[in-house]
Amino acid sequence: MNLHNVNFLISAANVKDFPPQKYPEIAFAGKSNVGKSSVINRILMRKNLARVGDKPGKTIHVNYFTVDACCYFVDLPGYGYAKVSQSEKDRWSKLMESYFSADRIDLGVLIVDARHAPTNNDITMASWFIGSGCPFVVVANKLDKLKKSEIGPNLRTIREDLELPEACPVIPFSAEKGIGRDELLSHIYATVDNK
Repeated sequence: MNLHNVNFLISAANVKDFPPQKYPEIAFAGKSNVGKSSVINRILMRKNLARVGDKPGKTIHVNYFTVDACCYFVDLPGYGYAKVSQSEKDRWSKLMESYFSADRIDLGVLIVDARHAPTNNDITMASWFIGSGCPFVVVANKLDKLKKSEIGPNLRTIREDLELPEACPVIPFSAEKGIGRDELLSHIYATVDNK
């Protein structure tokens, strides 16, 4: 899979806009401001393919990218903090429910902040993946902001709070430094190869 051959496909504002399910879908989920777009950009070694915002809530649609005509990378709207109107939050919520109920995801990438215990929304998202049987990995981003002595305990807290099955990896990751990129890519490649 050539990671340099990436194209933005569509910003889906509702279920009618989702493209045909012709490739495996790698869906990136996480709270606003956790660095979802930065993680995608790091994987693809691009600066601004997925838009990085200085304010949380920049991703407001379900954004599809095609990677080498092999798979879709799907950048989902962040949950939680974003300062937007209630009607906009309701629209996001309906859009997300439509996406998650459409049985499209081949691999979920749940991005959490390595510095903090998971939020209630992170726990809800992990529960959805576990309950649906959808394969997923947890990416503990912003690892570069931790002291070495904090890494082990923080990763254990993430695993325990999310009640992860043993088979679900927690990948220490830094979008800033590239730590964890190869491990995450190995899960993405395995998903694409098995389709």
